Amino acid sequence: MHSGAGRIVPFRMRPLSLMERGVETPTVSLASLLDGDTEVSGATAVRLSDYAEEIVASGFPGIHDEPPRIRPSLLDGYLQNVAQREFPEQGYPVRKPGVLMSWMAAYAAATSTTTQYTRILEAATPGEGDKPARSTTIAYRDVLSALWILDPLPAWLPTHNEFDRLASSPKHQLADPGLAARLLGATPESLLRGRHAHMLGPLFEHLVALCVQVYSQVSGATTSHLRTRNGDHEVDVIVERPDGRVLAIETKLTPTPTDADLKHLRWLQTKIGDDLVDAIVVTAGPHAYRRPDGIAVVPAALLGP
Repeated sequence: MHSGAGRIVPFRMRPLSLMERGVETPTVSLASLLDGDTEVSGATAVRLSDYAEEIVASGFPGIHDEPPRIRPSLLDGYLQNVAQREFPEQGYPVRKPGVLMSWMAAYAAATSTTTQYTRILEAATPGEGDKPARSTTIAYRDVLSALWILDPLPAWLPTHNEFDRLASSPKHQLADPGLAARLLGATPESLLRGRHAHMLGPLFEHLVALCVQVYSQVSGATTSHLRTRNGDHEVDVIVERPDGRVLAIETKLTPTPTDADLKHLRWLQTKIGDDLVDAIVVTAGPHAYRRPDGIAVVPAALLGP
């Protein structure tokens, strides 16, 4: 069999973005922002409850278009197949599938954070003395990555500007926020006003990151995140052009971000100057506009490639 070298280009196919799901017609192009276009406008009727529904609905085409009552069973089947069949086919039979599922649920609970893997293990096996070995949990991570189930957002390492203390840990994300929501047992209602309300922000950030990763591929840009080691500054998504200039993106549930919400974007501008091609905050609000300070506010549904 031919290896494909020189003939086949690997390309990660991610779950559907909001635009691909037909949620809304985008009015703000990521490619245009990367090119320095400052025009930002548009309005949408998509609200926070709709985003909660899209998080839970999953971006897998064969699941998203099914009735809401069917989706949980399909997601459960997908996850169970990973543990019971995909792992053995990768040469790693799982003696305790329940422990693997608990580890995946703990990983889902760490969505959009840089939580250490030791803490994820502790959360997966609370009170157990006979915990899986570190090599076992590393194997979980490696096999799940090989199966495209994990899609962590790497840490940004600037090429033209030096920072004193940049963290190098990836931000934890599954391939699809719908998988994370299902592993946690979340529903649109529990995300909006129930026991999973604390996860709405991280899962919304995950949904936005998924969309940005899809749109960035069109422009040949790469995606990552920025976080200093002590956590005093962080930017949710960094989109880097081939020439090293970047677009910085923060995510906020609030429809009208305040100055305090955007302090990290302004801090980054002071650090890298003209290498920051633009800064935007992606919200769950109704309007896209440019603030007096130059930072763009864009509803997630209005952002497109």
